Amino acid sequence: MPAKLGEILLKQKLITREQLQQAIDYQMSRGGRLGRALVELGFVTDDDVTAALSRQYGLPAANLNELEVDPNVIKLIPMETALKHQVLPVNRVGSSLTLVMADPTNVFAMDDVKFMTGFYVEPLVASETAIIEAIRKHYGSAEDVERKREIDDLVSFIEDDGAGSLELEAEEEGTLDLASLEKAAEEAPVIKLVNYILTDAVRQGASDIHMEPYEKEYRIRYRVDGLLQNVMNPPLKLRDAITSRVKIMAKLDIAEKRLPQDGRIMMKMMHHNKKKQLDLRVSVLPTLHGEKIVMRLLDKENLRLDMAKLGFEPESLEKFQKAILKPYGMVLVTGPTGSGKTNTLYSSIAQLNKEDTNIMTAEDPVEFQLPGINQVQMKEQIGLNFATALRAFLRQDPNIILVGEIRDFETAEIAIKAALTGHLVLSTLHTNDAPSTISRLMNMGIEPFLVATSVHLICAQRLVRRLCLNCKVEDRLAHEALLDAGFTPEEARNARVYKAGTGCEACNKRGYKGRVGLYEVMEITDAIRELILVGASAIELRRKAIEEGMITLRRSGCIKVLSGVTSVEEIMRETVL
Repeated sequence: MPAKLGEILLKQKLITREQLQQAIDYQMSRGGRLGRALVELGFVTDDDVTAALSRQYGLPAANLNELEVDPNVIKLIPMETALKHQVLPVNRVGSSLTLVMADPTNVFAMDDVKFMTGFYVEPLVASETAIIEAIRKHYGSAEDVERKREIDDLVSFIEDDGAGSLELEAEEEGTLDLASLEKAAEEAPVIKLVNYILTDAVRQGASDIHMEPYEKEYRIRYRVDGLLQNVMNPPLKLRDAITSRVKIMAKLDIAEKRLPQDGRIMMKMMHHNKKKQLDLRVSVLPTLHGEKIVMRLLDKENLRLDMAKLGFEPESLEKFQKAILKPYGMVLVTGPTGSGKTNTLYSSIAQLNKEDTNIMTAEDPVEFQLPGINQVQMKEQIGLNFATALRAFLRQDPNIILVGEIRDFETAEIAIKAALTGHLVLSTLHTNDAPSTISRLMNMGIEPFLVATSVHLICAQRLVRRLCLNCKVEDRLAHEALLDAGFTPEEARNARVYKAGTGCEACNKRGYKGRVGLYEVMEITDAIRELILVGASAIELRRKAIEEGMITLRRSGCIKVLSGVTSVEEIMRETVL
């Protein structure tokens, strides 16, 4: 009943006659309901449409963002039926089923639901957009439903086929029989399940797999584009069998359940009709209810070695490249774990990797093997740490040295001496921004004059999710909200910013696809050197660097929001003003 909804919105002065006609034309060409057309054109909000529908049909409106939906009630109606009729079951009391509908006059939908469930239907009203988004949230995408069915079938098969042999019991911690562990780990269903988890993680574009045992459940999560998401909950009795299988694959000691262990898995799989080699770094940690396993997927295809594609602003990239082309000195890349520091460093040495240059790296662990570069894996247990490797490097006639991380005074001291004696040193530190790196080095015990003379540039970085190009929508944020986020008054007035849409096939219904770096590049100029020598604080160094044109992490984020690459929400999550 488009005219009625349109008339209500006109009466409330939420739209004009011209906008209503434009929305009707848009609806005629694209299909769907008028309310959805009005929202997609940006004339009204979803809440406006829901309130108008409530008045139109004389039914209570449902706020699906705040409404608590019973997961058992969702199972009453298949996803295909919910999408076909644009309905969502939310609650059941006795023989009454509360059903949120986009069109409560649709008697066919109500009859279908009554016949399917045997319950009397009590309708609530919400907009088409809100219902479709809620269906995706509670049912998942069609692919998610298919994946869930695959997982359920696999787990059922394991339980039916070999539950008895897989159920391991131990009266006390550590009393499990080694032979039982090995037998359970080599059962065909367990091998199939673990292989499924690994290959599914690659298909989903995950960077890490978390296998977590709790008192009453066993949870498996993937980290996709920086955020963890739950993918399955295998039966708790499979915990030891799954753990042992992963440990066997990573060549770890399956009998050792009290100490942390680290290993590596190399395996081949078919992905997009081509052979793909998987390299997984495995970490096993004893927790209260069993061993937690985290696997980091190292995919060489995702390693971007072209610096121009990492996300640097042109002026920041120019400063960075100028620093790494110097014959000596130190360049530091800082940021938390998982912020892309390794990728930036590998991109730098890939650019410097020439026949006449000797490049040596000390890494813990070596994540990717790069041809033409001498990479050394640290082994703390035999005394091969960063400081020992650095000392040895200096006797190997290097031009460029990469130190995986500066963790202590000894490593910092040798790295700085190397930078002052004609070597280019690249390394990482865990600090929040570029200026605080100077304070961190001095807190380690390095003299200010050594820091001032050896360090040429510091680059702080973060990773934020990229908006999906196919389904991003305009974000109508208030002027004040944009000012608070760090935009200039002129940008806040004229900016067109975007946010994640409801999701599409291209982004697996997430609204985001891939990640991009935010960079804060601080060049150590003569003015900043003088401040370091007089013991200036990180705040004073930051002020001076901004004065000299440094783009901060937040500003780098704002630039990417203005160019439609990411959302305001993402930069607020990862950076501070």
